[in-house]
Amino acid sequence: MKWTVAAAAALIFCCMAARARAERAPLNNPALLNIGLSCRWEQKCMSVQRKAMKRGLAYVRKARPPAWRVQLCNRNASRGYQRVDWVGFDHCIRNQSLRPAPPRPTSHHPRRR
Repeated sequence: MKWTVAAAAALIFCCMAARARAERAPLNNPALLNIGLSCRWEQKCMSVQRKAMKRGLAYVRKARPPAWRVQLCNRNASRGYQRVDWVGFDHCIRNQSLRPAPPRPTSHHPRRR
């Protein structure tokens, strides 16, 4: 009897924990879903990333940096396919010492047929 009560209690606890995790997952908001996946759903990491996202996007709206800077910072802050480290993006976008990449040299070799 004690064994079945303990098993039932463990099952109820697991169901409650799964429901709490599902409620925290922002499935309708891709930016927050991205942050959650990048942070492995750790609340402290997610709050830091969320604040950095808001700061970075507010800075881009206000300062209107050139497109090359936004693209460079997106590449630098990338954590794999469609994942962004917002703290890295925020630091990068505000970095005034960044310069555009030099243009790629074009080859003047005739095309082979």
